[in-house]
Order: sequence, then structure tokens, then C-alpha cells
Amino acid sequence: MISRILTTTCALALTAGAASADYSLTILHTNDFHARFEPISKYDGPCSAEDNTAGECFGGTARLITAVDEARARSNNSILVDGGDQFQGTLFYTYYKGAMAAEFMNQLGYDAMTVGNHEFDDGPEVLRGFMDSVDFPIVMSNADVSAETLLADVLMPSTVIERGGEKIGLIGLTPEDTDELASPGDNITFSDPAAAVQAEVDKLTAEGVNKIIVLSHSGYGVDQAVAENTTGVDVIVGGHSNTLLGDSDRAAGPYPTMVGDTAIVQAYAYGKFLGELNVTFDDAGVVTEAAGAPILIDGAVAEDAGAVARIAELAGPLEEIRNKVVAETATEIVGARDECRSVECPMGNLIADAMLERVKGQGIQVAIQNGGGIRSSIDAGEVTMGEVLTVLPFQNTLSTFEVTGETIVAALENGVSQMEEGAGRFPQVAGMTFTVDPSAEAGSRISDVKIGGADIDLAATYGVVSNNYVRNGGDGYAMFKDAANAYDYGPDLADVTAEFIAASSPFTPYTDGRITVK
Repeated sequence: MISRILTTTCALALTAGAASADYSLTILHTNDFHARFEPISKYDGPCSAEDNTAGECFGGTARLITAVDEARARSNNSILVDGGDQFQGTLFYTYYKGAMAAEFMNQLGYDAMTVGNHEFDDGPEVLRGFMDSVDFPIVMSNADVSAETLLADVLMPSTVIERGGEKIGLIGLTPEDTDELASPGDNITFSDPAAAVQAEVDKLTAEGVNKIIVLSHSGYGVDQAVAENTTGVDVIVGGHSNTLLGDSDRAAGPYPTMVGDTAIVQAYAYGKFLGELNVTFDDAGVVTEAAGAPILIDGAVAEDAGAVARIAELAGPLEEIRNKVVAETATEIVGARDECRSVECPMGNLIADAMLERVKGQGIQVAIQNGGGIRSSIDAGEVTMGEVLTVLPFQNTLSTFEVTGETIVAALENGVSQMEEGAGRFPQVAGMTFTVDPSAEAGSRISDVKIGGADIDLAATYGVVSNNYVRNGGDGYAMFKDAANAYDYGPDLADVTAEFIAASSPFTPYTDGRITVK
């Protein structure tokens, strides 16, 4: 069971018997917040006011403020950092872009953050505006931004802050494939994370900094690889893979996960947890002890009244859109990340079928939706437009195009090439079936592809519908960039999905075996 409050015993263990030269620091951390300023349900989607009053909701900025205040009170020396992806995920981001995140992160008193891939969703312009609005440094080491005038000389690889009389080096990391995951533009190139981190460690060490923390939006697996392939990194605060660490049944590993002398932490996503890591360094800057837990921000955490009022004020312009009931669903429509990025999932079927239904009169035979574009589940009962927009927040439009059967198979191979990592490129489909063998080598995992019940013809041309992000090469689907007869300006995917649910209301979620995983 995840502890909501670290025990006094743990805190004492960090300080008992410490030499005078030892230095103790509490690292408070968040990651993958995705504009969840309001409380969320157990499905990570919207939570009703009634359920929130009943104590059944989680997270939200108002609770996070209280949790951070309480955690700071437990320590006489702390920092608050973020592992990236504050942007994107609800109508708040759609409407306010980075301004609302900047306001509340300033209020919370963050000390630094790294750049997540979603910070590039609206290009360097929005990221630069966000950077100009925050009171803390934003860092990213594994990218060359020198050719991007908006970020050159502003977005630095690392920074140094002082806390408790000591210098702390903070290094940023973003996904190496951010150019496939978001819209950074053509002027930024991304590079190997371990090499970039080591270069910054060496620079900081030469400056006399011996306490080094990496803020990494690269995923739990990459973080472990970085720890294994670098020297001098004390702590890695992670993100991107939405990994829960700790002692719960859902945890992917211990909190912290130790790789040599490096402590790796992450705190799931959506503001549901606040990470709290207590670290003791010796005089040489080596970690001698690291302990802590992710704090569950549940209904028992009081909401800050000022933040509740401010968020309600900012929600005003969004209410009419969000509260519109578009349909009902008989049971929960599962859109959980771990399902939609590895197997056929009900939300994936819904979205892909909605896409295909909308354009089937245009000679389109198959639909492909990237699992990473599915951001939430929808619980049973009334379905509001706000819920649909939480599932599909990216304002993607329908794209139709023509490719050969050979290209479709290549696209499916790309889609399943990183399924063991939970990558967002996993394909949810309609109008077709296929089998995937995760144990086979990437590039050779797909078999038994059928379209309309018939074996795929590699030489034939097929009509495909996807979203404009995938059609333009997002999530590694570069094989679609030069597709014939491409049209990227169809209706908004969220609107198409809402209309499809409404036409079948009350909607019954389903899976039907269109994806077979060996």
C-alpha cells in the first residue's frame, strides 16, 4: 500500500548518525501533469463535483498545493521539480495553452522542469511563451536548439541552483524521438540521452558541482539505461512513461529504483501523486541514503480554497462546451494507457470505427489510430463533450489518403515496434485484423493481415483514414508522409467520435478480436 505520508521513522533514518559534512535534501517531484488542474476520477478523466465532495476524486492543483505545503513542512531543505509534459490533455490547455500552467507552477514555487515532448505540441512559439512566463529554469540537454531563434540562448542544457548552502546541478532530458512525437519544427535536432547527460555532468563537475539531478522526460527504461551508461548522476527524476514506483501491486519497481549509486524516481501522472524523495549526500556528493514514497493525493488531502476559486474562474469560458451531454454509455469505455498501447482496447475500437464510419462513403477501407492519442477512459453513464475532449485533446483532424498494402504492413510493424515500452504508436484499427508476436524482432512481428475479411494484397492500393498527426509522420509513421491523394483537413476527431457515440446511445463498449496478440 502506498503511503500517503512518509513515516517519521523513515525521516529519522535519513538523519540519524549523519556526519556534520552530510547534506540532506528532500526532492518533491511531479511529471506528466497534462493540464489536470481540476480533480480527476480513478480513470484519470473528469470527476464530478458531487464525487469530489464525497471524497472520491484525486489530484487537481488545489490539492497539489496543499500536498506540497505539507511536504515542505516535513523538511527543512527541499526542492520542487517537474519531469515534463505539463502541456496538453484538457480543454484548459486547448484554451489557455501554457499560460495556466505557468500561473500555477509559479504559485507552487517550482525550482526547475525539463521539456516534455508535449511542450512542443504547438511548436517552439508556445514553449517560448511559457518559458517567458515562469519564474524558474527549464532545461533540455539532448537537443541542439541553436538554429531555432525562439529557443537559442534561452533553453539551456542544465542549470545550477543553491539550496541549503550547497550547489545542485539540474540537467534536462527529453525523448530522443520528440521530432516524431510532437511538432518541434525543422530547426531542432535531438540526440542520445546518455551522451548528452555525461557532457553536462562533466561540465558541472568541472565547475565544482558534485550533487547532480537529471530531470528526464524519457521513460523509466531509458532512465535506467542513462544511469548505467553515465557516471556522476545522483538522482534521476523521470517522466514520459507514466510509471508508478513504490510498494503497491501496480508499481513497476521500487521507489527509488537504484542503479549503482543513482536513485531513479517517477510519480505516475496527472497529478495523482506527489513524489517525495529524501536523499543524503556525503561530503564528496555521493548518495549515501535515499528513501521515500509517492504520496497519493486523494480526497483526504484538502483543497486550497484560493486555487479552487481561481480554477473555477478560468473554467468559466469552457463550461458550455464541457457540460454538453452527447450520449450515454452502458459501461466504462476503457481507454487506459497500458491497454491501448499494447492490445485491442474498447476506446481504440470506438475511435477507429468512428473514423471509418465517417468516411466510408469515400472509398476508405481501413482506419488506424495511434494508441498514444487516446488519453483517458470514460466512465459509465452520461457522456459529456468534456469527457470526449479529455480522451482526444489534441485537436487532430481526420486525414484520408491512399497507400499500398505493403505500406500498411510497414505501418503496422512501426506501430508494434515498441509495444514492450508502452509507446504511443501502437495501432488501434478498424476495417482490418492482424496478429502481432511481441516476442519476435521488431520489424517482423506482424502476420495474418486481413482487410474486409480478405488477405491483404501487398501490391494493391487501399484507402486509409487516420488523424493528421499520424498521416504527417507522427509516432514514427513516416511511411504515410508521401501518401497519394492525402487530405488532412477533415473534421475534428473528437467531434467525429462524439457523433458516433451519440448515434449508438446508449453505447455499449466492445472488443471483437481485430487484434490478436500471441
